[in-house]
Amino acid sequence: MKEDSQPYDLRRRTMEFALRVIRLCSKLPDTPEAWTIRRQLIRSGTSPGAQYREACRARSTAEFTSKMESGLQELDESGYWLEMLTYSKIFDVEETKALLREDDELISIFVSCIKNAKDRDKA
Repeated sequence: MKEDSQPYDLRRRTMEFALRVIRLCSKLPDTPEAWTIRRQLIRSGTSPGAQYREACRARSTAEFTSKMESGLQELDESGYWLEMLTYSKIFDVEETKALLREDDELISIFVSCIKNAKDRDKA
């Protein structure tokens, strides 16, 4: 896929998001509270990229929107765990806020992709 095409950009962006989540989680303190958040955040933060890649291989609009909606759910869950880190002050608030901003932007992109696919399917 060409480097300047949107699917590549979103693939790269979701991969970078996942890597940022992993790096953040590797810095969390060694406490039971942080273990819970680490486990959940790594799972939910790495899933949207995988869901998006599956969506790119979809055989139908319904399959595409299903995969994108699954990725959207994982992004929403990632936001929840990042908010938990922010409000609990378990970790550096500025670093979690930066990831929360990216999570919000990815949510907007996924919502737009889903909406556009559904609109195209109706036409």
